[in-house]
Parts: sequence; structure tokens; C-alpha cells
Amino acid sequence: MTTTPASPARRAGSGEAGGSRGRLADLAAYAGVSEATVSRVLNDKPGVASGTRQSVLTALDVLGYERPSKLRRSSAGLVGLVVPELTNPVFPLFAQHIETHLAAAGYTPVLCTQTPGGVHEDEYVQMLLDRGVSAIVFVSGYHADSRAGIERYTRLRDRGLPIALVNGYREGVEATFVSHDDRGTMHLSVGHLRDLGHTRIGFATGPARYVPVQRRVEGFLEAMDGLEGVDAEGLVRTTFFTVEGGASATRQLVEAGATAIVAGSDVMALGVLRAARQLGLRIPEDLSVVGADDVPFMSFVDPPLTTVRMDVPGMSTAAVGAVMEEIAGETVQHREYLFEPELILRRSTAAPPRD
Repeated sequence: MTTTPASPARRAGSGEAGGSRGRLADLAAYAGVSEATVSRVLNDKPGVASGTRQSVLTALDVLGYERPSKLRRSSAGLVGLVVPELTNPVFPLFAQHIETHLAAAGYTPVLCTQTPGGVHEDEYVQMLLDRGVSAIVFVSGYHADSRAGIERYTRLRDRGLPIALVNGYREGVEATFVSHDDRGTMHLSVGHLRDLGHTRIGFATGPARYVPVQRRVEGFLEAMDGLEGVDAEGLVRTTFFTVEGGASATRQLVEAGATAIVAGSDVMALGVLRAARQLGLRIPEDLSVVGADDVPFMSFVDPPLTTVRMDVPGMSTAAVGAVMEEIAGETVQHREYLFEPELILRRSTAAPPRD
């Protein structure tokens, strides 16, 4: 269990609020205010609008300056954040946004990262409870696994602990669920490819036991409905959410005649691109590819990846907001909130090749 360390801070010099003339100029330029205003903020003087004060504090953090002691927040408590391994860039994105919102609310985030063969989710939860956390946010945890029991979450609710569960709805847990619209993702992906003229569209995704995968398979079959002579179920491959998983599924789907492949994640899409090149196929002239999540750098792969963006900022805000309301004693409606996907068109999709 680790907490995310602050970025290395540049040591404040001597003088007013520990800052130098150069530092005042840096902060004033970044925040778009006068050096006098910066000085008032650093010395915690009145007469500065809250928005302006926050802009100067943001400039301090972004430029790597250490905050004067009088401006450092005292923690209102600890909130646990349990995420899977960080090799898939979407999980660090969630961690970054959720931790930012928790810190802004005055809480100290405690990041717990699961790795294969490492600390189990239940062990992390016990550690967090031992440290008296005020709430826990779970991202793609065991709640997303349809074969895993829900008792671990109902026990937390029975003791009155606020929890929010991201991506993976389970009946029987009285908590806030925040989910990406997985069925909508498939309708956008498949609809785009069908508009281009594709009919033999394959779907490469992760293990079938996960709730988001089950929803995406359902969405895929719905979106493929009406294509005469196409066995949509025969064009689904469940494997692993890895580059290798995407590559393995691609070889099978190309052999099955697919002219386009929808990947269950951008990481899997990288495997699709790799396998296609190994098979001598050009993207998108011979094979169109659509990813999922829109993690950083997908616009820089060759060719830039068409993908479906997950609203990570919005989902993070909702998850933190839900536990903050419960911590404050407010009545929260326990339900699932679905966030709309967005199709991001780049250059990995085109009309199908002519026979």
C-alpha cells in the first residue's frame, strides 16, 4: 500500500513567504496576476478572491514550488483507492483524477495497486480499515468479476463505510456504482464500421467473466444484428486485456475473414496493429481497427487509432462526490450511473478492401 508522493519541490529561498523575486515573477506569469497579488496569497493575507487565490496555489504546485507551511492543508482523513495493475494506462488516469479530487476535498488518498501474485484486494481493504479510512473507491475490482462474491462489499456497507465502485455493477450491493456505457461503446464502434461498409467485424476482448465484457458482447451482438449471412457470435474472441491477447485474437479473426476488428481496450488494439503487420496487412487499407478508452498517446501510434473515449474525468468526479456526500452524512441514492462514450475518429479505419 502506497501513497502517491508529491512532486519534488524546489526549495523556497529566504525572504517574503520564503520566496524570491524570481519565484514571484514565475508565479505571477503562470497565474496571470500581479506579483503583489502573489505576495498576498503567499503571506495568507485577506483581500484576494478565492478563484485568484486558487490560481496562485495551482501555479505553486504546477511549477514545483514548495507551499509555505501556513498554506498547507491539514488532512480531513484518509480515503482508500484500490485499482488494478497500472500497466493499462486507463488505471493511472483514474488514479490521477480521483486522487486530485480527494486532495481538493482535503482528504489524503491511499493508493492500493493490485498486481498478479501481489497483495489481494481483501488484504488491502483490511489494511485500510486498520488505518481508519473514511471511505474506499474501487476501480475495476472484484466487483467487476461476475464469479466473485459480493460479501466483501456488503460487509463494508454493513459497517457504514462509504464506498464507490467504478466499472462493474453487481446486484445486492447498496452502494454507488459509476460505469462506462459499455453497450453504447459497441454501438458506436460497430455503427462506425458498418457505415464504412464493413460486415465481417470481429470483436477482441478480455475474459468473459467480467461484467463490462459481458455488456460489450451484448452490445456487439445488438449492433451486428441485421447483417445477412454473418455469424456475429462466431466473430467474438475473449482472451486477455493485453497486447498479446489482442494479437492472438487478431490472428483468429483474420482467419475467420474479418475486415475490421473492435478491440476491448487500446492496449489490446496495439496487439491488433502488431499482429496485422506480422500478417502483412496494412492498416486501414486491409484491416480497420477501433480501440477503446482513448488512453494517452493513441493519437501518436501509426496510424493514429480510432477509439471510443471513456469519460474518466467525469466518472472520477462522480465517484469521489458520492463518497464525500456520504462522509458528510448526506442521503445518497445508491444506484448505477452510466457515462456516455465518445467516438474519436482518427486514421485506423476505412472502407473494407475490395475482393
